[in-house]
Amino acid sequence: MEDALKDCRYSVITEKNPREIVLLRGNGCKWKRCRFCDYHMDFSKNEQDNAILNRNVLSRVTGRYGCLEVINSGSIVDLNRQTIEDIIQVCKTQNITRLHFESHWMHRRDVVALKAIFNSFGITAKAKIGVETFEHTFRESYLNKGILESDPKIIAKYFDEVCLLQGLTGQTEDTMRRDIEIGLQLFDRVCVNIMIENKTQVHPDQKVIEIFMKSIYPNYRDNPRVDILLHNTDFGVGK
Repeated sequence: MEDALKDCRYSVITEKNPREIVLLRGNGCKWKRCRFCDYHMDFSKNEQDNAILNRNVLSRVTGRYGCLEVINSGSIVDLNRQTIEDIIQVCKTQNITRLHFESHWMHRRDVVALKAIFNSFGITAKAKIGVETFEHTFRESYLNKGILESDPKIIAKYFDEVCLLQGLTGQTEDTMRRDIEIGLQLFDRVCVNIMIENKTQVHPDQKVIEIFMKSIYPNYRDNPRVDILLHNTDFGVGK
């Protein structure tokens, strides 16, 4: 089957932590129960096909900034061993010394082990987690994130960066601002994603988005540690 995202898997981010970014394909998110997410549908159980596709995508990496971000439709552990080895080889060949990747909370111990492996090759690895919000009850009873830990400080022991999801019914100016401030206090970087329409039953709340654009966005858009994605393809990958 032709990969619908074959032309949307490599991009270059020139502002705020300049880096190349690749959207790779794994064997499927192991949680796959977040109520708002249809991102997990980008997967294949054919590991040979995944390895070939991912190697083709990684071949486009030039090392121009010495920094690479690797994302996929779940966690880095969903990528096969060959792809992990190819990531390391690309970093070595292109003199990339900083690597960013993402993972679900359930793989936090694997994240620690993977960071150690990358570090052994001289690659400083930064792990990102999609918390979406630090409001634990809202996150688990409504978004169903599968992060039973309620203390942000403990989450930050395993992860260096955090993704937040805003523009949802029930969020307010205060809760959105508080989430970002907690992220900035405990993590190296914060990525704010604004909810968009997708194939799930969770919909963006335009009134909340208007609050974000008026009262939150102006305060953080120029912060070098905050990425804000008004659309999920703003990094230039995905579809």
